[in-house]
Amino acid sequence: MQQYKPLFSDPSHSGTVANSQACLRMGDIDEIGDGTHLLHFFMLGLFSFREMTVGNAIDFWLEFLETVGLVPDHVTIHPDRLVEWTPLYGGRVPIVPDPECIWSDGSISGYCTEFYKDGVEIGNIVNPLGSCIDVGFGLERLDMIVNGTPQDDALGTLCDTVMTIVESGYRPGNKEQGYVLRKLLRRIHKMGGTLDHPFFAEEVERQKRLRAKYLRLRDRHSEMSPDWWFDTHGIDLSDIGEMMDE
Repeated sequence: MQQYKPLFSDPSHSGTVANSQACLRMGDIDEIGDGTHLLHFFMLGLFSFREMTVGNAIDFWLEFLETVGLVPDHVTIHPDRLVEWTPLYGGRVPIVPDPECIWSDGSISGYCTEFYKDGVEIGNIVNPLGSCIDVGFGLERLDMIVNGTPQDDALGTLCDTVMTIVESGYRPGNKEQGYVLRKLLRRIHKMGGTLDHPFFAEEVERQKRLRAKYLRLRDRHSEMSPDWWFDTHGIDLSDIGEMMDE
């Protein structure tokens, strides 16, 4: 929703848009392989700026889920909105209070209601600023539940994510997507996997050089901070620590 933040914050703007957006969520990297978490996935989004209500959004998504044969096992609502939002579901699905149903992105925040199936959150409706709608449903999770599509194991997910990033035109580097790509290549190597791509071979050799360089310099610069090692020598001490354990 980052591209829509100015519209959420502009009280003079009204309207509704929808999209399907590719997402990369590195915060899930330690949970991949559990059958529900992915690094790279597509999010079905619906964004309304002072046009749709929470009730409109609930009706839309319940009807959409019904068309694909999916009825949520339950939904959650923040206790502060329980009295106001419970009637919006009209008894169509069980409701569970959840004090974690609140979302914030800096200056924009709002209560939310989350949809669950088979113990997995499949999507949520956020009410930013109390006047807007921000909805996100994970396409792959919906596919997994509706069609029984199995998810890859952790290593397979890592490899698929790397190839998706590469095919999108990114190269390994020290900033932003390039740095993420390097971290994922490093993780594949640490897990004992391999990837038939020059970037993987280059990263394995690069890590060997960095480890040798660190071993050569560490006694001389033992007091220096992780930021210094990274900024001066391109050495990420968290990676080095993992390599020293191998």
